[in-house]
Amino acid sequence: MFTTRPELAGTFGMVAATHWLASAAGMATLEAGGNAFDAAVAAGFTLQVVEPHLNGPGGEVPIIFARGGQGPGAGVPVILSGQGVAPAGASIEAFTDLGLGLVPGTGLLAATVPGSLGAWLTLLRDHGTLPLDAVLRFAIEYAESGHPLHPRVSATVASVSEHFRTHWPTSAATWLAPDGAPPAAGRLFRNPVLASTYRRLLDAARGPTREASIDAALAAWYTGFVAEAIDEFCRYPAMDDSGRRHRGFLTGHDLASWTATYEPPVTLDWQGWTLAKAGPWSQGPALLQALALLDGVPAAGPNARYASAVPDAALVHASVEAVKLAMADREAWYGDDAGVPVDDLLSAGYSTERRALIGDRASRELRPGSPGGRPPRLPRFVTDASARVHPAPGTLAGVGEPTVDVRGTTRGDTCHVDVVDRWGNIVSATPSGGWLQSSPVIPSLGFPLGTRAQMFWLEPGLPNSLVPRKRPRTTLTPSLALRGGVPALAFGTPGGDQQEQWQLCFWLAHTVGGLDLQAAIDAPAWHTTAFPSSFHPRDSTPGEVVVESRIGEPVISDLRRRGHDVTVTDAWSLGRLSAVSRDPETGVLGAGANPRGMQGYAAGR
Repeated sequence: MFTTRPELAGTFGMVAATHWLASAAGMATLEAGGNAFDAAVAAGFTLQVVEPHLNGPGGEVPIIFARGGQGPGAGVPVILSGQGVAPAGASIEAFTDLGLGLVPGTGLLAATVPGSLGAWLTLLRDHGTLPLDAVLRFAIEYAESGHPLHPRVSATVASVSEHFRTHWPTSAATWLAPDGAPPAAGRLFRNPVLASTYRRLLDAARGPTREASIDAALAAWYTGFVAEAIDEFCRYPAMDDSGRRHRGFLTGHDLASWTATYEPPVTLDWQGWTLAKAGPWSQGPALLQALALLDGVPAAGPNARYASAVPDAALVHASVEAVKLAMADREAWYGDDAGVPVDDLLSAGYSTERRALIGDRASRELRPGSPGGRPPRLPRFVTDASARVHPAPGTLAGVGEPTVDVRGTTRGDTCHVDVVDRWGNIVSATPSGGWLQSSPVIPSLGFPLGTRAQMFWLEPGLPNSLVPRKRPRTTLTPSLALRGGVPALAFGTPGGDQQEQWQLCFWLAHTVGGLDLQAAIDAPAWHTTAFPSSFHPRDSTPGEVVVESRIGEPVISDLRRRGHDVTVTDAWSLGRLSAVSRDPETGVLGAGANPRGMQGYAAGR
């Protein structure tokens, strides 16, 4: 079967990421004697520099990993949450007092505590082997000496250049030439202020041990010069997509009181695999719910058809309908809340009950269930048409949407990296937030804050209601799978609300269709938009299914016959998956990366 590139195979190490320079940095770190954790951190920092429209130091990252070897905890999946919380001053009342019904998608109001750096350094300190300078050197070099700017970065800056010139002068100073022109694609681009921020971290990283020096760098970020700069910058109003200027709620105290945290994953046993995801503060359990529903559907069973890597319409239909049910439950039940009934949502009895709702025709209703007999409650914004009237912004205020629109056209996105090494350590991470197009650059630091708080609801009593010092229900969702109880596969993709859906396409192609990693990534993808978006202004399109044209006219016609409103997008437009694997029996490592967007790459030997 033809694939866009080979599935890599080897025994030393594999890195797959959404930008080739990040994959190269990760592989160079493995070659220098580092392990998968060192390599993931090196790749993660590199992504902050070379994909600044997709992530940055002001953003967040969830990480799922498992340690190799035979020691305590070996082979056990663990979540490291680098998702920052809402500021102490960010309450529902504080937003409604400003006349806002939704958290803006751009500007300073939507900032949560920047969690990305805290998570990367925690991973390095606790599980890596190298000092900070060994993993940060690539990001410093590309920020200081320059890197060839990807065309999508240039296009993103061009799309908001007028807003930068008019409203965000610090962003204009960072990203535009003195004559106001955006940077040209392919030219070396430098961010010397960001390089200086990284170097100041290295200067602070002093201590009697490797671990102590990393702790000192963490302190410099969360209680030192970075926290001080963020605190000061948030005191000055900035334009956001409410059409007005607002100060931020984030303070130095918010940063000082936050740390990255370890927690167990949510898991599902499925046809000989165990799939592990982050908890319901992410949308991770939605993939598990969709799979639990498909487990009893013949179209997704062992005889599922993948002709020349193309699934049949019955499998696509069943998958779309399962996703609709899982995402309806996401809206009603998910959040950073101790009361989320995860066990009931994934129980066999509940899955059987929900599976019965998958019919031969496309559903056009948002149908949350009643796990454990509890009645669902949807946000009023979803159920009340009057609540969904969007205020007309007074001006373009950046781009708050970090994913793709319903036609598959990229407006921004997220990043992803997977690493596996010869010792069996395996890591999957989805860094995001702090997009250059969403919030003004902090002039003394060289990067903007994130806008993840836009995912909260400004309605009390919901699992995802805004509460100070609470995590928003994020869309970021890396995956780790075990085979026979042994970690064997790490994968993920950018894509906002579509992340679970494109991972479902990959999972079915690989585990049911029998395609190797690269062929499963290359296989035609699809997703539905028939549930509320997680991003401002929270739109949905009931009945719509977006498919790549390569899925073929017979499948498209069959889906339309089943009642789906099919939007056909470009042949290579949906998803930016990457994956690494380790055969539990032979120890052979594998990797694949996405050709879409022409920047993802895998490296290994």
